[in-house]
Amino acid sequence: MPTAADLIVSDLRKEYPTPTTPLVVLRGVNLALSPGERLAIVGPSGSGKSTLLNILGTLDTPSGGSVRVGGVDPFGLDAKALAAFRSRSIGFIFQDHHLLPQCTALENVLLPRLALGASTTEDDRRRAVELLGQVGLADRVTHLPAELSGGERQRVAIARALVNAPAVLLCDEPTGNLDSKTADTVADLLLSLTRETILIGVTHSEHLAGRFGRTMRMRDGELV
Repeated sequence: MPTAADLIVSDLRKEYPTPTTPLVVLRGVNLALSPGERLAIVGPSGSGKSTLLNILGTLDTPSGGSVRVGGVDPFGLDAKALAAFRSRSIGFIFQDHHLLPQCTALENVLLPRLALGASTTEDDRRRAVELLGQVGLADRVTHLPAELSGGERQRVAIARALVNAPAVLLCDEPTGNLDSKTADTVADLLLSLTRETILIGVTHSEHLAGRFGRTMRMRDGELV
């Protein structure tokens, strides 16, 4: 089961230095989500959506403000503790599945368990197999990514993102490379498997955004 935790974002800012004036990407973003809430973030390219997602996922650092997951400020942790926090508390699904081509579906799902620094156990394998079954891939456990369709590869990515039962699941255009029917199937799985997880999705698809229940728009670095 997911580890329940609130996500609180306060006055989050991000800027990059330039030879003249700083490039401001995020301008005081505020956000509060509780377990089970779903949020779609829409907006034009360059508005700051992916930067916000990267900071929430601790893949980038803010210039100001704070992010707290279950009361923990991940940016106050040292590098080792931050990596462990990210693996344990945050799941990622990208537009490209990012599966390792030499690994089977089961091995790809287990990768986040290995990232925690320990060998996988029989319980880990059972959970991974169960997740693959829940995404409709019970008969694809030993298949390599090249032997799977695009929709199947994205379903493996969903199972991988959930194997550590994260408190927060971040999705960046999770259906962007899929046809409309497959995209709906993937969306169904995301919503059905994350009933106690904070789900945040960046998307250009108004259809997908409408299924999340709550939508906010990024405009010039602000979340409105």
